[in-house]
Amino acid sequence: MITVIGSLNMDLVVQMNAFPKQGETILGHAFRTVPGGKGANQAVAAARLGSDVAMIGCVGQDSFGETLCAGLLQEQVKTDAIVHSATAPTGIANILIYNQDNRIVVVPGANYELAPTHIEASKELIQKSQMVIIQLEIPKETTAYAIQLCKEAGVPVLLNPAPAANFDKQWMKDIAYLTPNETECAEIFNEPIDQLLEKYPNKLIITLGSDGARYFDGIFPVHIPGYMTTAVDTTGAGDTFNGALAHALVEGQSLDEAVYFANLAASLSVEKFSAQRGMPTLGEVYARMAGTEE
Repeated sequence: MITVIGSLNMDLVVQMNAFPKQGETILGHAFRTVPGGKGANQAVAAARLGSDVAMIGCVGQDSFGETLCAGLLQEQVKTDAIVHSATAPTGIANILIYNQDNRIVVVPGANYELAPTHIEASKELIQKSQMVIIQLEIPKETTAYAIQLCKEAGVPVLLNPAPAANFDKQWMKDIAYLTPNETECAEIFNEPIDQLLEKYPNKLIITLGSDGARYFDGIFPVHIPGYMTTAVDTTGAGDTFNGALAHALVEGQSLDEAVYFANLAASLSVEKFSAQRGMPTLGEVYARMAGTEE
């Protein structure tokens, strides 16, 4: 089982023909509300691929929260450990999309109500997990508590450090994998990438978008190329990568195989609109791997 500890947001998505300048009002040409939040996205990504997934997070007692939980259940993600806050609304993300690029403003809402006591209440769930995925859209003290609990239980943690400003370098000694993109890596460490990779062999995996991902295997630097595709919406690519990476590792794949698998899954996710809706099934990833897509 994979347990995901993280955020649940309702994404308010606007597609436009240009990003507005300061003080400017423009017309968008499409609007959608779609389930999101890095935690929920990564849970769905792993579940679509066939993993047994549980979600720990917090939503408000509102229609957005109800919709998000119902959507996770439809994706076969267990929601028993999701808290329903009586004091904060469900988190939202306002996503502006233009020319295959996006700009995102997140209002955390109930995500910041997820407390260490909620993690402790789900201790048994965490202890029986094969891997725990965490991101940084929840309170820092809650992340720290979850990492410590996982360490005590001997459960490996895959930490996706987004937003990077909430990362604590002390966590590096207690986690199994860290998956920043290049921007997040620079913000966290401010060191040359080659040096960093050698410092954290088989632990630091730097994602490079369409160029794939890099890590150091203890002897040699490894670059797993990305899969060239035509992107429609890149919003959920990183979340798909992390969910797929966790799935592959839990299934017993080597790190090399798992990163390759995650790259393929991420390439499929950008070919459809919205984060969760674009996430591939296991069959779709294997079809791309075999070159037998229709």
